[in-house]
Amino acid sequence: MGHPDFSMEHHWLPFTPNRGFAQTPRVLVAAEGMHFTTHDGRQVLDGISSLWCVAAGHKRQPINEAIKQQLDTLDYATAFQASNDKAFQAADMIAAMAPGDLNKVLFCNSGSEAADTSLKVALAYHRARGEGHRNVFIGRERGYHGVGFGGMSVGGIPANRKVFGSALLPRVDHLRFIHDPVKHAYIHGQEPVWQEDLLLELEQRILPLHDASNVAAIIVEPVAGSAGWYIPPQGYLKRLREICDKHGILLIFDEVITGFGRLGTGFGADFYGVVPDMLNFAKCVTNGVIPLGGVICSDRIYTQMMQAHAGSPEHAIEFFHGYTYSGHPVACAAAIATLKLFEDEQLFARAGQMGRVLGDAMHSQLRGLPTVVGVRTLGLAGAVEVAPSSLPGKRAYDIFLECFAQGVLVRPAGENVVLCPPYIVQETHIAQMVDVLAAAIRKHA
Repeated sequence: MGHPDFSMEHHWLPFTPNRGFAQTPRVLVAAEGMHFTTHDGRQVLDGISSLWCVAAGHKRQPINEAIKQQLDTLDYATAFQASNDKAFQAADMIAAMAPGDLNKVLFCNSGSEAADTSLKVALAYHRARGEGHRNVFIGRERGYHGVGFGGMSVGGIPANRKVFGSALLPRVDHLRFIHDPVKHAYIHGQEPVWQEDLLLELEQRILPLHDASNVAAIIVEPVAGSAGWYIPPQGYLKRLREICDKHGILLIFDEVITGFGRLGTGFGADFYGVVPDMLNFAKCVTNGVIPLGGVICSDRIYTQMMQAHAGSPEHAIEFFHGYTYSGHPVACAAAIATLKLFEDEQLFARAGQMGRVLGDAMHSQLRGLPTVVGVRTLGLAGAVEVAPSSLPGKRAYDIFLECFAQGVLVRPAGENVVLCPPYIVQETHIAQMVDVLAAAIRKHA
């Protein structure tokens, strides 16, 4: 792989081993449909929707045209004390898609900001209803809620926390993780059935320890995405909802990865039939083309916050929070076009159909390969887990490098290699992805 003809001196790459990158640069310079073009002219199949976000494939004209048109009409407008027409339209579309009474959309720019926003809403909401002492948050081991201090605190991936411990939120606890590597190593499109009740610990240890009356919110991903696609036990999320209701605790679903079609439904909330009090989104909402995130709040939360200020002067702000780019008109135009494209091409249903193809291929071709200790598939995503080599994470990383060299982009996550292609994926693409991945696993056994 040749070096690009420009300097790479000044760009500090995120979540990347920068020391090694310079030796084998992976620079993408163009993309269309399912493929990237690299700096040295190779075609690479996008097996991970670029980072779970390019759901409709690359360079989609309806989205690009909407962005160009918006730039020529209203490029940017202040988000405070005024708004723009596209922000209202995008919020309308998102609220219409969201389940239950999730009808109020707070826009931000990323999943990390969505996590911090939802935690702040939870604190403000409890204060507004006279329970300001509710300030404990509960996340889950190996959960990922972005890299802001709030999201990192409720998140449970050790490497994302260990260096920053002194500055994490103080009143946070974590649920047990949802994977049994022995009994549920292989999951093929179904919910694992556990003999044991994973949420007993929440009821019998965590809530009594902090006292349930002090807990503001519990935040979980419906399916644990960043950790490596771990699927919750049957009935787990319904039971979590019941426990939260019983104790007046808000339930937040982080759907940055599961939202907008990945499971073949609008949201993971729809897939599991559970309505949270807040739902965090980002990524697929704009097909990844322009950053946009948000939190969809229940009517109850919004109404309570407004009522708490019923006696306040007219000019009093109810919630001191927001971003310069909240509801950015170009991002919202991209979202409107993206959501319309999803609808026009029935891409959520397609994700559900192609998910079965991906799951079949991964289970039939990867199970039984040397070093493979698990395969988990659900919706249009799957992970293959490999036994660790002498260094943690090295085997999965080597497999990722090998796949890239062979023209397929996959995602290493700890000891897992993840596939989560765009919803437009064809059977031939799935065959290519899984073949290349299988060969790479053999090579690095």
